[in-house]
Amino acid sequence: MNQPVKDITKKRTQTARADFEDLYIAVRQQEKRVYTDDQLKNLPEIDSLHIYCDEWQIRKRSSERLIAYLQRKRRYLKILEVGCGNGWLSAKMAEIPNVEVTGLDINQVEINQALKVFKRDNIEFIYDTFNDSTFENETFDVIVFAASLQYFPSVINVLKQAQAILNIRGEIHIIDTPFYNPLESFEADQRSRKYYATLGFPEMADYYYHHSISEFWGFKYRILFNPDNLFNRLFKKGPFNWIAIRK
Repeated sequence: MNQPVKDITKKRTQTARADFEDLYIAVRQQEKRVYTDDQLKNLPEIDSLHIYCDEWQIRKRSSERLIAYLQRKRRYLKILEVGCGNGWLSAKMAEIPNVEVTGLDINQVEINQALKVFKRDNIEFIYDTFNDSTFENETFDVIVFAASLQYFPSVINVLKQAQAILNIRGEIHIIDTPFYNPLESFEADQRSRKYYATLGFPEMADYYYHHSISEFWGFKYRILFNPDNLFNRLFKKGPFNWIAIRK
């Protein structure tokens, strides 16, 4: 008897997920981006001599902007972070009064670390992919993609999935994510392929996508932080756009 198509598709999806997960954590280890528990507790603060100190200064500023924005809402918020990694940002958002936070990631290693390091009554971490069935019976007021949108092949598809579980007046926030104009995209892809090949993991380039802000066409989006603003450029406030999308 032939195996049902649905079962075959599910197994292929699980295999692809496992392949990406193993590859991703191997790259993180090679890049020295796997942190100790003590380092994780303090992120985005990190030793000034750390290899990624400058990067964490950028992420500190962007996370502070996002958290201040959410605090000004002064109401109960149910927050989902898609691609939470080791959970540091989810944990920071959980410090906002009157919120519940869910961190979701496909990386079991970092999810396990998040579960161990961040123990709060108002936060949970889930090891799973983000798709139409992940949160069939749940909705959220805020969905955050922080340095994670580039791992999704289609901006349109993932934003539609997010909007489907967004409450009325809910918002999607995208931070710490590079965007390219169409002319830059090809060159950026070539740089990524060279970079991952140098690391010894050339196949990782097939999972890293170079998106454009033009892909947000058709969504109700606002740019809350523009790195090309003269003031932001002069004072080096950050290299990434902060984009908010309403349902």
